[in-house]
Amino acid sequence: MIRILFFILIILALGAGFSWLADRPGELSLIWQGQRIEMSLMVAATLLASLIAAVLITIWIIRVVWLSPHSISRYFRARKRDRGYQSLSTGLIAAGAGDANLARKMTARTKGLLSADQEPLIHLLEAQTALIEGKYDDARKKFELMADDPETRELGLRGLYLEAKRLGANEAARQYAERAADKAPHLPWATLAALDYRGQTAQWDEAIRLIDQSRAAHVLDRKEADRKKAVLLTARASDKLEADPKGARDDATAALKLAETLMPAGLIAAKALFREDNLRKGASILEKLWKHEPHPEVARLYVRARNGDSALDRLKRANKLEALKPNNAISLATVAEAALEARELSLARSKAEAAARLAPSESVFLLLADIEEADTGDDGRIRHWMNQALKSPRDPAWTADGVTSPDWLPVSPVSGQLDAFEWKAPVSQLSGPVEEGTLSSIDAAIRALPPVSTTPVVSITPVRVEEEPLKPQVVEVVEEMPDPQPVTTTVVQQPVVKAETSIEIEKPPETVITDAVGERKKPEASVTEPFFGHAPDDPGVRKDKPLEKTTFRLF
Repeated sequence: MIRILFFILIILALGAGFSWLADRPGELSLIWQGQRIEMSLMVAATLLASLIAAVLITIWIIRVVWLSPHSISRYFRARKRDRGYQSLSTGLIAAGAGDANLARKMTARTKGLLSADQEPLIHLLEAQTALIEGKYDDARKKFELMADDPETRELGLRGLYLEAKRLGANEAARQYAERAADKAPHLPWATLAALDYRGQTAQWDEAIRLIDQSRAAHVLDRKEADRKKAVLLTARASDKLEADPKGARDDATAALKLAETLMPAGLIAAKALFREDNLRKGASILEKLWKHEPHPEVARLYVRARNGDSALDRLKRANKLEALKPNNAISLATVAEAALEARELSLARSKAEAAARLAPSESVFLLLADIEEADTGDDGRIRHWMNQALKSPRDPAWTADGVTSPDWLPVSPVSGQLDAFEWKAPVSQLSGPVEEGTLSSIDAAIRALPPVSTTPVVSITPVRVEEEPLKPQVVEVVEEMPDPQPVTTTVVQQPVVKAETSIEIEKPPETVITDAVGERKKPEASVTEPFFGHAPDDPGVRKDKPLEKTTFRLF
């Protein structure tokens, strides 16, 4: 465009010059080699312009002819390069689509048209083609060549990192990520990978420093960087809690400033403050977390904030939590637990049933079973609540990558990802309805409670147990058979173990024995029916004749 404007300006300048000469006519006289040449000024200017144009055209023709071989070769080289780039583009698209045959074909064509030294992307095409063909060793070699080239270093390191992760070589992957983060701190994947590995090895100071560098370089979003730094500060505070409560308090407080709703940071800050006897500030932190989202761990720590409190004092603190977050299942369950400890069983039962109506869960029904055991002690009613607990949804827990942990962890033990644990219901077990059939709600489950058993309680108090020496004893037993002839059996009994106990039980009704004519007979206390000596208990065995006298000796 600029050249066109320049050409137009030259034409306009020539036109203006010739117009100026036409308005001012004159004669031009030239004597050369004894001859005099006269002409007008306009003709002389025209001849001069034509001469200059002829010289320029002649120079251009000579230049074209002189440089024609080079121009021709450059034309064909450019055409070849264009075809090579077209093949490279087609090959990369085919590799991305998973077409191994087309990718391999385009790779061979690109290598014939372009030089790998001039175009490093040929190594990428070869590496991607080797990957989709399953030739991982060849792909790794290509990535190593790319990692040595300054133009493709980051691309090669990423390929090596992904290959190491695929093979499970975590140490090699960590080294590639660290190298990429050092060479190019602006790469988000390298920063996050190095951050995860430093978190796995508990290098909290190094991880926090890397987060600060990434945030300054605008590699990570500000909100994401603040969240990850808060998690790292919480992890460092957790390690310091036992040995350095003050340092743990400072780190946890700094984490809460970055992420106000980070539950583990609030719990650690409150524990550190409670150890410093600063109950008011620690309780304030827990109350703020509780208002945002009720959590069982917050409730447990808040209720038991001060050692030495009575059960009634803990019940008062639980009632305060319920006042802060009314009509909540966790609040009601907290009050029910505290009331159970304070032996306020009616209050505990009402709160637990209300919690079950709002959100039936395993822990609520187990709490109802504990209340039932403390209140009635009825096994049937306890089993009823235990049955409801088996069918109810599982309680939320700290879960990451399908693994549950009783406590919060900063890094997942499976994937090594930072800030992977979430408070949610585990998915490893499928939970059924609260009750099947006609019991479709907690109200129906309460109505289905069996009545309290009225069976008298039997209490057996062992007093003394002593064993007599082995002494055979012969007992004569007369058994009435179909034949009127009596059968006498002699049995040698086992050693008798005497146990004196104290039993309180209702006396069973007296057994009445009558003879053949209906008269009442007095049972013989000294006659004992033996276990052995009868006919086989088989309907296929006939009892045609009476049994003879048989003697058994038991050892």
